[in-house]
Amino acid sequence: MAEQLTYTSAIELDKKDSLAPFRNEFYLNNSNIYLDGNSLGLLSKRAEKTLLTLLESWKTFGIDGWTEGDHPWFYLSESLGEQIAPLVGAKAEEVIVTGSTTTNLHQLVATFYNPSEGRTKILADELNFPSDIYALQSQIKQKGLDFHEHLIEVKSRDGHTLDEKDIIAAMTEDIALILLPSILYRSGQIVDMKRLTQEAHKRNIIIGFDLCHSIGSIPHELSEWGVDFAFWCNYKHLNGGPGAVGGLYVNEKHFGISPGLAGWFSSSKEKQFDMEHILSPAHDAGAFQIGTPHVLSVAPLIGSLELFSEAGIENIRNKSLQLTRFMKDLIEQEIGDAHFIFRNPDEDHRRGGHLYIEHPEAARICKALKDKGVIPDFRSPNGIRLAPVALYNSFEDVWNSVQILKEIMENQTYKNYENKRGVIA
Repeated sequence: MAEQLTYTSAIELDKKDSLAPFRNEFYLNNSNIYLDGNSLGLLSKRAEKTLLTLLESWKTFGIDGWTEGDHPWFYLSESLGEQIAPLVGAKAEEVIVTGSTTTNLHQLVATFYNPSEGRTKILADELNFPSDIYALQSQIKQKGLDFHEHLIEVKSRDGHTLDEKDIIAAMTEDIALILLPSILYRSGQIVDMKRLTQEAHKRNIIIGFDLCHSIGSIPHELSEWGVDFAFWCNYKHLNGGPGAVGGLYVNEKHFGISPGLAGWFSSSKEKQFDMEHILSPAHDAGAFQIGTPHVLSVAPLIGSLELFSEAGIENIRNKSLQLTRFMKDLIEQEIGDAHFIFRNPDEDHRRGGHLYIEHPEAARICKALKDKGVIPDFRSPNGIRLAPVALYNSFEDVWNSVQILKEIMENQTYKNYENKRGVIA
């Protein structure tokens, strides 16, 4: 830490913040400080507006809303894919907004996991979010194989981060497909997607990434890196709303391959209403859709993505790094004796958009924070996640939240709460 941090430091940083005006685009509760945008982003006024616009198109056009109005529903998934493409470093036709995170993972694994003689295993990691592992186990079982034998999970050396050398060493000749998180949901570690993709392709292995904790938080260059596929949710950093429709990316080199799970919207737009019983898949990422778009669940994303286009993902990333650095340094300065352990990589290029700190009393500390108006995220057994989000959190937010945490720790008011998570952490 170069110098003593003060409240004035926070105010000065806010004055220099070019993204500060975007804070006014969101519905903020003045009675709390929201630091859980890596779990569910806040509602923006534009997202609300586009949701109401799509409701109005239903009211006005009825079934003709599929082709009429400002945002025709029939082309909405492709239109939003084009808007998201710059955030993942892809061509417009390589991205589609569709399904849910796990449904899209099932689609992609069903498409690209084709076990053959000698290549039957999927490589993942032991720190990934459970739903990804459940889906991989399910897909292996669908092939008539035992996931205990055919799902390989790379071990973590410290229980919090992954070493790329260990992942590469596990890319053996019996691996048919690799799935990894872009950012680890616990430690916030960014994995080196470019390096891992290059190493996988040297060995003729298909590789994909779960971008749930990175999209809208850091820049990507999926097409340039040659990543085969990726998928994500749109309700965290992209602020698409609870249960928002997800998204997926498929590299154009795979266009023309039949989707593993075909459905009504896998069809080429020109052929879809010919009603033929032989599918003519779309010639782009649209082929990996399954069912009809959830129009009202995708509507808020239209407005939310406008904000990302205006702010710029590089600017968002720069401020995010400043915010997390300021928070980490401030916690160490103000309550360095509180026995918090930071599990994030310290280097900027390896740190995502949230901090992950551990404490034996984490569950009750989170409850105490909430009662004091700071909204954190608890992760069992002893993790506290804090995500100051670039578009709507300020450096003053960070200062105030750390002072509240300091008060809780010094007065030990957390002891008034049970050290046990709630129904939803």
